[in-house]
Amino acid sequence: MFIHVSKAKYIEDYTVWLAFNDGAEGFADLSTELEGEIFEPLKDLSFFTDFTLSGHTLCWPNGADLAPEFLRGKI
Repeated sequence: MFIHVSKAKYIEDYTVWLAFNDGAEGFADLSTELEGEIFEPLKDLSFFTDFTLSGHTLCWPNGADLAPEFLRGKI
């Protein structure tokens, strides 16, 4: 089974609640993952909270995304 994010909800700071197609769900603190050129803009909370679900993972308007398998490991 390929893991994908089925639901996501912003909680606070850099924490997102995630639900996955395998039934797992939980909170992921992404504050330590915002390094590098494409993730740097996400340090601005107004930008961080502007994520969508696309391609079965979290995506941001600047093209940043995080693999669903990676996110699954963060909960």
